[in-house]
Amino acid sequence: MTHAAALPGRPREGVIGGPATDRAVCVLAPNPSAMTLDGTNTWLLSEPGSDLAVAVDPGPLDEGHLANVIATAERAGKRVALTLLTHGHPDHSDGAARFAELTGTRVRALDPALRLGGEGLGEGDVITTGGLELRVVATPGHTADSLCFHLPADAAVLTGDTVLGRGTTVVAHPDGRLGDYLDSLRRLRSLTVDDGVDTVLPGHGPVLNDARGVIEFYLAHRAKRLAQVETAVEDGYRTPSEVVAHVYADVDRTLWPAAELSVRAQMDYLDEHGLV
Repeated sequence: MTHAAALPGRPREGVIGGPATDRAVCVLAPNPSAMTLDGTNTWLLSEPGSDLAVAVDPGPLDEGHLANVIATAERAGKRVALTLLTHGHPDHSDGAARFAELTGTRVRALDPALRLGGEGLGEGDVITTGGLELRVVATPGHTADSLCFHLPADAAVLTGDTVLGRGTTVVAHPDGRLGDYLDSLRRLRSLTVDDGVDTVLPGHGPVLNDARGVIEFYLAHRAKRLAQVETAVEDGYRTPSEVVAHVYADVDRTLWPAAELSVRAQMDYLDEHGLV
């Protein structure tokens, strides 16, 4: 087995849930699958010594999980005061309305359809709750409404599905667009270079200790896949399903439907840039 230190991003070994940084605790949702990996990571963020916490991505509508998130905060002497969403996919957001009901909090998101309490989120917003500082980074590409949250005091970034703790993510065509996604990866890379971010707190999978390493890997992976798709189209593979069967032949077939979304996004990108 490959040691974790040799994998992209240097994933932490051991259990997924529990304390990750001085300010971040993961509560793992019980929804494992090929797409969600071990399950959805719900994050509780709070400043040391504060009695207030921010919840990011309550996850699926699972009463046991939502109760566990609240209980985890309470055991630490904290009350959830705000709920945030990285994006609207059901495994991250379906439990948000019920969680807001249970905690009496607002839900802030980029997509107005997901908000409860009025106020949204956007690039450059700064959230301060109980002394905690979170900076909102717009990272469209996986979906149009994808956001990341920069936690400067821990040199960390919460990435939702933009960067995963294991493997690579899907560009969820047609909502997700490859050009946007590449720009978002470059934006995250700038956080590692200019702002000292070294830790990734992902929406699925283990914490990553080498933020720049995993983002460089993602950029190289996307360039490689795009070149493979371009070559496949030039060789006569015309439909997304044909391209997937050719380019992703080494990938588990259960993941081919998701891969087809990324291929559609890549084929759109190639067409828009006059490359095929």
